[in-house]
Amino acid sequence: MCQRRCVSLALFIILLNSLLPTPAAAQTGRVGGVVKGEDGQAIKGATVTAENPNIGQSLTATTDDKGRFVMIGLRGGQWRFVSQAPGFTAEGAIASVRMGAPNPPVTFVLKKTGNANFGALGGLSAKDLQAELDRAEAMFKEERWDDAIAAYRGVLTQAPPLAVIQLQIAAAYRHKKDYGAALTAYRDLLKAEPNNEKASIGIALTEVEQGDIEAADRTLLEAAQGPAAGRDVFYALADMKLERGDLDQAITYYQKAAEADPAWGKPLYRLGMGALKKGDTPGATKFLQQVIAVDPVSAEAALAKTTLDTLNK
Repeated sequence: MCQRRCVSLALFIILLNSLLPTPAAAQTGRVGGVVKGEDGQAIKGATVTAENPNIGQSLTATTDDKGRFVMIGLRGGQWRFVSQAPGFTAEGAIASVRMGAPNPPVTFVLKKTGNANFGALGGLSAKDLQAELDRAEAMFKEERWDDAIAAYRGVLTQAPPLAVIQLQIAAAYRHKKDYGAALTAYRDLLKAEPNNEKASIGIALTEVEQGDIEAADRTLLEAAQGPAAGRDVFYALADMKLERGDLDQAITYYQKAAEADPAWGKPLYRLGMGALKKGDTPGATKFLQQVIAVDPVSAEAALAKTTLDTLNK
């Protein structure tokens, strides 16, 4: 469980799953697209990450010399795509993915940051970068934590703009139970990207693993109050409040998570269960019906249907 939870935190690191064209793979989704700048020029070596927190799946691809990328193996449902390239501002998009059917292309138009220091990947080509990350990821999956850390640091040395690699480095340290080193990696990422909420969530998870619940609560609360706070940090803080028995505060932050991403079923399901705990059956029914409407293929939708069946008996 810890490994799955840790791996799901990584942006721009977990590589594209290369699936063979077997009958099983034919039933998964395929999404392609292009990444370009405001001038219309293709961006080579840009990173595109697709995340579906409802199923714990995350895929990453890099663009070719024409700015094109392809992802194979996505399950049906709502996905969040994020594209980033050195020297450009990251951009996100939400798209519904269908299995076994053509999906519309996803196009990103990235704006330049104006920082010339981030204009190149230290001489690494997209192909070389992908190979180095593949090698590091293989070590991570084999639980060769020290080797994986060294490999990721090697990529980071050659391509300093990819500071998000610190997420995987921190995850490896957490597996080793070297919590001090994990916190250092997360904080190094926050120095480079002050609004990286996954780093803040990672710090809180590490503090929980250290047994310092109060510190974790403070970390998430501070992140949730930031100007760039998003759905993930709101949801993590809501879970923290719920675990500490503060249902009212949990509901407040589940609502914020739902507002940040109206197509995400997880916070809506939590809101429905919270309403049930308060004896508000009509309110619970409304939230559970929303889960089914906006996120129909999620695990929460199945749970919502079961709960509604029970309520209607």
